[in-house]
Amino acid sequence: MGKKLDEIAEELKNANKKVQLVYAFNGTGKTRLSREFKNLIAPKNAEDEASEEPTRTKILYYNSFTEDLFFWDNDLAQDVKPKLKIQPNSFTDWILKEQGKGLDIVKNFQQYTTDKITPVFNAAYQVTDKDGKKINIPENSEVTFRMNPIKIATEEGALLVTENGSSIVTVQYDVVKISKGEQSNFIWSVFFTLLEEVVSVLSIAESDDRPTSQFNGLKYVFIDDPVSSLDENHLIELAVNLASLIKAAIKDAPQLKFVITTHSPLFYNVMHNELDLKKKPANEGCYLLELLEDGTFNLNRKFGDSNQSFSYHLHLRRILEGAISEDKIERYHFTLLRNLYEKTAGFLGYDRWSDLLNTAPGSKDAYVRTINTFSHSALSSEQVRDPSPPEKQTVKLLLDNLTKNYGYWPEQAVQNG
Repeated sequence: MGKKLDEIAEELKNANKKVQLVYAFNGTGKTRLSREFKNLIAPKNAEDEASEEPTRTKILYYNSFTEDLFFWDNDLAQDVKPKLKIQPNSFTDWILKEQGKGLDIVKNFQQYTTDKITPVFNAAYQVTDKDGKKINIPENSEVTFRMNPIKIATEEGALLVTENGSSIVTVQYDVVKISKGEQSNFIWSVFFTLLEEVVSVLSIAESDDRPTSQFNGLKYVFIDDPVSSLDENHLIELAVNLASLIKAAIKDAPQLKFVITTHSPLFYNVMHNELDLKKKPANEGCYLLELLEDGTFNLNRKFGDSNQSFSYHLHLRRILEGAISEDKIERYHFTLLRNLYEKTAGFLGYDRWSDLLNTAPGSKDAYVRTINTFSHSALSSEQVRDPSPPEKQTVKLLLDNLTKNYGYWPEQAVQNG
């Protein structure tokens, strides 16, 4: 029997390491672990039940609950342009109102999406409800997303600009509702901008010289799957940027400790390499979080080269997927498939690579015979025939088995994972 999530959280806390990197399949419980960890570091009591302030002074965390602070106003009946509304919270108030970091959020958002879309935070304004009552809408409580400007003839309400110091034209923007993936990118950009500012503040050695004292007691940053909707290039860029900020915090703001969980092998691999965790076992830790059949959990420590296999997994996957899509499966692809199974089994702690075949439809023994036939021969002079069409189909079926049942490269994030 394993442990409960609150015990796993306690284990991470007691490890007292600068950086802890946790890999877990989607649906394992990463988001719930972040909540348990938050409650352990900053438990609520009757005095602060209605306030986030005590939590933020001890721990910053990013997970799917962070996204719940943002919701769309889709009042199509009133023909209102789509806007992303921000629930009142100290998290965004500090970074937007007190620190004025709206432009930095825009820069970070466009870095991971496109510069053709610009987030715009609202100024304070009033609206009148159906009963004639005036309602104040505070500044920075709404976000609209503008597409590239289009110059048109002068119209009332359009934005006037000058060209060459004389001609006056108007600029009209299309206000759009961004995709779910772009929304996740935007929310991450808000959090990352806050984290950059926190590290900057805490890098000032003398607490009396800091522009704010509210982070003096901050000890932990918990990040759960930053953005799973990014393409590989942008995901690598995000991981590199986050790793650079963490390294700066370790050097200049040593009071901070980081716990990062992810379901992405690529993100895990880049973070592991960028933070050079292989060479720092005393201060950093790498783990595999497993959900057991009885609903309990194991947190397995991973050492050395077992953490670096993800990049090799991705390389083999691309080769196999390319051969499958082009219908060019050859004998050596079975060797690559077996190698992928062996690396995966080794990382997950299985005794034999063939144990991973238990979840594949069909005969496990038949799959073993097929892979062994083409992945190696008993004699160096032995000639092995080319694989038949059904045997070639086995490569796709067994690659799908890894993807579906062992958590590699899933595209959809699971809210409770």
